[in-house]
Amino acid sequence: MNENTNTRFADLEQWFRQHGVTEVECLVPDLTGVARGKILPREKFTEDRGMRLPEAVVAMGVTGEFPSEGIYYDVISPTDRDMHLQPDPSTVRIVPWATDPTAQIIHDCFDRDGQLVPFAPRSVLRRVCALYEAQGWSPVVAPELEFYLVARNTDPDMPLKPPIGRSGRAETSRQAYSIDAVNEFDPLFEDIYDYCAKMKLNVDTLIHEIGAGQMEINFFHAHPLGLADEVFFFKRTVREAALRHDMFATFMAKPIAGEPGSAMHIHQSIVDKASGNNLFSNPVDGSATDEFRWYIGGLQRYVPAAMALFAPYVNSYRRLTRGAAAPINIQWGTDNRTVGIRSPLAAPAARRIENRVIGADANPYVALAATLACGYLGIRNRIEPSAECQGDAYLGDFALPRSLGEALELLRAETDLAEVLGQAFVTVYTEVKEIEHAEFMKVISPWEREHLLLHV
Repeated sequence: MNENTNTRFADLEQWFRQHGVTEVECLVPDLTGVARGKILPREKFTEDRGMRLPEAVVAMGVTGEFPSEGIYYDVISPTDRDMHLQPDPSTVRIVPWATDPTAQIIHDCFDRDGQLVPFAPRSVLRRVCALYEAQGWSPVVAPELEFYLVARNTDPDMPLKPPIGRSGRAETSRQAYSIDAVNEFDPLFEDIYDYCAKMKLNVDTLIHEIGAGQMEINFFHAHPLGLADEVFFFKRTVREAALRHDMFATFMAKPIAGEPGSAMHIHQSIVDKASGNNLFSNPVDGSATDEFRWYIGGLQRYVPAAMALFAPYVNSYRRLTRGAAAPINIQWGTDNRTVGIRSPLAAPAARRIENRVIGADANPYVALAATLACGYLGIRNRIEPSAECQGDAYLGDFALPRSLGEALELLRAETDLAEVLGQAFVTVYTEVKEIEHAEFMKVISPWEREHLLLHV
């Protein structure tokens, strides 16, 4: 047992004593963002000093299926090897809805040789952040996460509907930024904010978005790994709180036909660690730097190939359609919400770039790693962006893949992204997504029965 491990567990033991913890939820985010792991008595957690799980646990699809053949097994052994999991003390939080005092801790995944498992989502984000660190840079991000509240629905064949609020009525019209529409669900949001406060999640503004029952929560800017952890925790928290109020919370990209989809817009900038300055702004006159342009150029160059990471399910592409209040291309512009890559109006110290393409259904670790990878490659390769879009980018041509199948082909072909994210990760991810796509293709939709049954 090395000194760092002893220190790690000593810190956790002190935290457990302070909070009277009796149980520990040992969590590992998988490729879909689902919390996998084990629940242990506190004494067992301390005694074991880490735990093990099969490495394929973090590398399966949303249906729970594993690829049974192909290059997946060039990375993951068919012998079902163990991962060695180590807790990250910085992630320890209380579980505010638990009956007994319970802690939840996110773990990193290591192989038997002590190396990070390369296809675990948290490992991929660590890998990309290390590239920035090697340049003397510190990336800064701030996610804006949209989600829907929907009435409890136990039949997957039935369409989702907005929930009943305290007025006794469901929303039937667009209520963008409506305070009263948010107040319809005051008891729920009081619980959400209470849970977030107890978990020390740095959530900022809550607003009502355009769709019926659609909300958005903003996070304060911070380092990518910590914020990915917070988004992971937040999704879990909102789902739990909604269930306690007899409704569901969903982060599907397009849960309700005829309503806007849900995004995870990510604001991003870079701090030069030597000077403390924003790398995107010239310290002399506050003008945009070459790195600012190149970062945009990198997003424009690589986002289409990264779409399987930003829009990871067949449902994701229902959001990215013309007229759906979501980007359909990778044009960029200042203070322009119709583009895929937006530069908000800000003081030079706060100059940043917003990736508006990413869906709410994306794994936060994977999405942050991918968008930072695109920008990093842009700076490294000095990629110049296109001319700034001055008008409505929704009227422009499509420049993004239109389906998961097309997106997977682009991701497999992009060697630069594989270099930054890791070939092992890209291999496992694309193989898993092919399995999900194949499962979806087995399902016959109501549209097909309605329009094809008697007409073809």
